[in-house]
Amino acid sequence: MELGRFEKDKIYNVDCLVGMKELPDNVIDLVVTSPPYDDLRSYNGYQFDFENIALELFRILKKQGVVVWVVGDKVKKGNKSLTSFRQALFFQEVGFNVHDVMIYKKKNTPFMRSNAYTNCFEFMFVFTKGKPKTFNPLKTPTVRHGMEKLVTNKKADGVNKKVLAELKKEKTRTNIWEYAVGLGGSTNDKFAFEHTAIFPEKLAYEHILSWSNKGDLVFDPMCGSGTTCKMAAMTKRHFLGMEISEKYTKIAKKRVQLVKSLLF
Repeated sequence: MELGRFEKDKIYNVDCLVGMKELPDNVIDLVVTSPPYDDLRSYNGYQFDFENIALELFRILKKQGVVVWVVGDKVKKGNKSLTSFRQALFFQEVGFNVHDVMIYKKKNTPFMRSNAYTNCFEFMFVFTKGKPKTFNPLKTPTVRHGMEKLVTNKKADGVNKKVLAELKKEKTRTNIWEYAVGLGGSTNDKFAFEHTAIFPEKLAYEHILSWSNKGDLVFDPMCGSGTTCKMAAMTKRHFLGMEISEKYTKIAKKRVQLVKSLLF
């Protein structure tokens, strides 16, 4: 696979818009990323050109590829920005399908508001370029399994009709995923917290398992501390990372080296 001047399984210190413009069309299988949304974190003075990033992602993504876009909204003077939904609508305008709107629930969030319930989640938008090529559903055990009489074809008359059917031992998980955050939750790599906004390794790991297969190319255009690239390496996927900050690029490369024995 030709990637212009870039090589697989490497992280580059480059503005992703500059870098993506050098990539050929239709080369990426999966994108897992979290942009620096709503100025909630100071990002060393760098600017975030969302619309052009979305356009480039559509161009370089393979047909049936997937983008997982982890994003939240800030509250200013009691008013939620809803930037996340504006971005999702723009992805639709570009040509993506909004395949799913998933929730990343944080188990241990310290951010409380005096006149509203504590916000404990971010969105994980799953955008696809057509029908997704890959879906490897993560499963969870069912409370009951075996043969039971189950309700079927309940109609407007409200009469319950039951048939004998099998309850499976496992079922596909819901689209709300819960993770602990912070040291020991997001990661055990202490030095990774030199980056101000990392997301959990398990979040990236589970999306990579869900939407790609071994040998696929996983891309993070704003790879920050390198979580997506590290988890791609651990799951025997190829990866490509781009990061505009030299400081964060060094952190990301160091984290990938922790799993270098699993690299191709």
